[in-house]
Amino acid sequence: MLNWSKIDTVLLDMDGTLLDLHFDNHFWLNVIPEQLARKHKISVAEAFADIEKRYQAVEGKIQWYCLDYWQKELELPIMELKREIQHLITIRDDVPEFLKALKAAGKELILLTNAHPDSLSLKVERTQFDQYLDKLISTHEYGVSKESQSLWQQVQADLGFDKSRTLFVDDSLSVLASAKQYGIEHLLAVANPDSKQPVKDITGYLSITDYRTLLPIA
Repeated sequence: MLNWSKIDTVLLDMDGTLLDLHFDNHFWLNVIPEQLARKHKISVAEAFADIEKRYQAVEGKIQWYCLDYWQKELELPIMELKREIQHLITIRDDVPEFLKALKAAGKELILLTNAHPDSLSLKVERTQFDQYLDKLISTHEYGVSKESQSLWQQVQADLGFDKSRTLFVDDSLSVLASAKQYGIEHLLAVANPDSKQPVKDITGYLSITDYRTLLPIA
């Protein structure tokens, strides 16, 4: 397990890591195809096939996470549609106790999300998870996503964290691989990002389904 005495800084993803990914999966895989089908008078299956191609074209790039990009690309009121289902935005049950323990142990807690600032604001508004954190960072501030080495270089230049004494937590294996390539020493994968989906089988990284199994923290 993690050796907390060797960790000073904890970088945390948001969607699927602190918050239940069900909201995002439902929005992008159900709501958006349904809206496109209605707009273009095609079947939901046709709309889904179309949107899947568009997703794949920019997967892992900052555009993939950019609400402005998708609003222009799809000609849909993205934030308005998100607010219609905002009741689905929930913090993971195991997160408050975990973050309180980290804070009590004196760790520096920083959100590092690829989410667009508007999405981040909506989720903070709904869950108040920001009360547990020292800093919130959207990678849109840097113009590149966590999949890019440039992002890590810029963030470290700004924050000055020690790579050898930093823990990074995320549910995306491609993002964890990017952090590993950059030299982040401690990595943790979330195996159950979406409460409505089966637990993922993760190899190559320490993984959890409940943060409380990592307690106590010293």
